Amino acid sequence: MAGVNKTEVTEFVLMGLTDHPGLQVSLFLVFLVIYLITMVGNLGLIALIWKDPHLHTPMYLFLSSLAFADACTSSSVTPKMLVNFLSQNHKISLVGCYSQFYFFCYSATTECFLLVVMAYDRYVAICNPLLYPVVMSSSLSTQLTGISNIVGVVNSTIHVGLLLRLAFCRANIIHYFYCEIVQLFKITCTDPTINMLVVLIFSIFIQSFTFVNIIVSYIRILFAILKKKSEKGRSKAFSTCSAHLLSVSLFYGTLFLIYIRPGSGPAEDKEKMYSLFYTVVIPLLNPFIYSLRNKEVIGALRRIIKK
Repeated sequence: MAGVNKTEVTEFVLMGLTDHPGLQVSLFLVFLVIYLITMVGNLGLIALIWKDPHLHTPMYLFLSSLAFADACTSSSVTPKMLVNFLSQNHKISLVGCYSQFYFFCYSATTECFLLVVMAYDRYVAICNPLLYPVVMSSSLSTQLTGISNIVGVVNSTIHVGLLLRLAFCRANIIHYFYCEIVQLFKITCTDPTINMLVVLIFSIFIQSFTFVNIIVSYIRILFAILKKKSEKGRSKAFSTCSAHLLSVSLFYGTLFLIYIRPGSGPAEDKEKMYSLFYTVVIPLLNPFIYSLRNKEVIGALRRIIKK
């Protein structure tokens, strides 16, 4: 009998957003449109920045990296979700499940650090405009982007590496729409305490460290803006920061709710909504948040269209 209980699971079943059969086709169409717009928006922004020489600056290098992270976040979750809407087979292999979480974790962590780098870039541009070309050199910009990606890779590798110590022998049903790590802890037959502590410690450290650095940068920016005598100068400075502040608020608001307090609250439906907002809605909104009121991006788009 003990031998039967020790049989290891090699695949999971993702229960998805809802088990209501009448909603599956409608949800498929909604999320298909969202995914297509997300990919066109983010990849289009990357292509525009790469194509237009006027956008070859540190700020737009960081923005293109952020767009790539958003595209990765959406692509790690949405395609499998779309397939499951139209399929009776909601299975995902162990390797597929770990891979899905790996790319999700990589893009989320990278985005945290890119938002810090972007806040620092705005700080230098507004508080030390004369030194900006020297301080934010192309080599430093490339290094900061590279470090953000390396931290993302290291963080996701640690978590997936620790997942390998877990055995799944009781159940293989995940009541979620993707392989979220806390959901895996709920169904493992190995004590996940170490994994949960590592997730909690890393989440608190990464999110708190990056968030505090962003806040400090913006407090300094605020004081610098208030010192400006010109109303036009203040307005321009505020407009360059507003998109980034909105993106930061959406990103960290949801991330804190998901990972700083895993398992708290009347959970499942609420947590699904938080995760859905983070994995699907934010990657959809970001390219528009950064582009619609950005005269340089709109100007670059017009130049491309005219060619």
